[in-house]
Amino acid sequence: MNRDTTTLPGDPPPKGAPPGGRRAVAVWSIGVAVYFVAVIFRTSLGVAGLDAADRFHVNASALSTFSILQLLVYAGMQIPVGLLVDRLGTKKVLCLGAVLFTAGQLGFAFSPSYGTALASRALLGCGDAMTFISVLRLGTRWFPARRGPFVAQLAGLVGMAGNLVSTLVLARLLHGLGWTPAFAGSALAGAVVLVLALLFLKDHPEGHEPEPFPHQGAAYVRRQIAEAWREPGTRLGMWVHFTTQFPAMVFLLLWGLPFLVQAQGLSRATAGELLTLVVLSNMVVGLVYGQVVARHHAARLPLALGTVAATAVMWALTLAWPGAHAPMALLLVLCVVLGACGPASMLGFDFARPANPPERQGTASGITNMGGFIASMTTLFAIGVLLDATGDNYSVAFCAVFVVQALGLTQILRLRTRAARRERERLVASRVETVHVPAG
Repeated sequence: MNRDTTTLPGDPPPKGAPPGGRRAVAVWSIGVAVYFVAVIFRTSLGVAGLDAADRFHVNASALSTFSILQLLVYAGMQIPVGLLVDRLGTKKVLCLGAVLFTAGQLGFAFSPSYGTALASRALLGCGDAMTFISVLRLGTRWFPARRGPFVAQLAGLVGMAGNLVSTLVLARLLHGLGWTPAFAGSALAGAVVLVLALLFLKDHPEGHEPEPFPHQGAAYVRRQIAEAWREPGTRLGMWVHFTTQFPAMVFLLLWGLPFLVQAQGLSRATAGELLTLVVLSNMVVGLVYGQVVARHHAARLPLALGTVAATAVMWALTLAWPGAHAPMALLLVLCVVLGACGPASMLGFDFARPANPPERQGTASGITNMGGFIASMTTLFAIGVLLDATGDNYSVAFCAVFVVQALGLTQILRLRTRAARRERERLVASRVETVHVPAG
């Protein structure tokens, strides 16, 4: 029988908990390096959106299709990837992901047409989808559960560092060397992390092998998904991720640079600096949120809701500004607030993690991670359609943000009480079981 390993800050680690330590950091760092490169490739279109429109001769709706297709594949792969991680382990899934996203980046570099470029982004999205859930699983296998929130936020921070590389390095390579050398050259990073993962990555510490769990084909798949979805914490985690992640994702992945250049009249250099500010803010806020939640578990929901409210307020002020362009001070604050969206989305995993036993963590994480990317995909498409319909009126197009936020917020408020009650029940049961299980 698998025992629940739910712990909260201040609880002693359960018997047999992963030890952490330097070896855990070294192995986990290899997995995070794979995720880091995946994020560079995922966000590379964010600095190349205008160049892609010129290269493939497409309008706003067609341009948004690049990111929509990539996110559609990513979101659609989350549950299958979660099941794969639970069944095959982290190393195999991460290595397969590295092969696929590297092939996708290379294909994008040499694509002669819009169609082949779309296929390359889809392949990239498939490989990218295999990275983050694997890294989360790696963290739960190598570090004690009480370190889970901080380790997860740290993984997200490293991912945002990959976004920073796209913004600062890849953008310069693109404009200095041209399309094909920049994208093909960046693909070398994928080959490097693939070799590191093959040589040094391990699924778990010695002596901490997961308990054997029967896999019975379709019945196993249905059971894993149904049991994970039945937990209110899993669904709450998904909706928290859905509501918090997409404003920054949409801004960084595609529409931020065109909005700042075409709607706000900034130069590409200044717009790039503001995109960098979003990334830097994300990294700082991620460290803060991780430490706060590790010490005060009850802060999860207030932090998530506060981030949603702040994001909505800043977008409303920016879009409703009476002048032709919003002042720079307002744009700076907007970018700082958008930087909190990524760390807030990571809080979704802190609702799903204690709601599910270890053998279901990958599946539950996949369901949670699907939320933000569905929201991002929907908003990317809506903004592209509205831009074409309104003659590039960004003030109207970006109102799609509020609609998606409202949908997610209603679901969070609906599920929050049930999830909290269920989490308390599991925690009490875990403590009672720990007291009654004899040592040795």
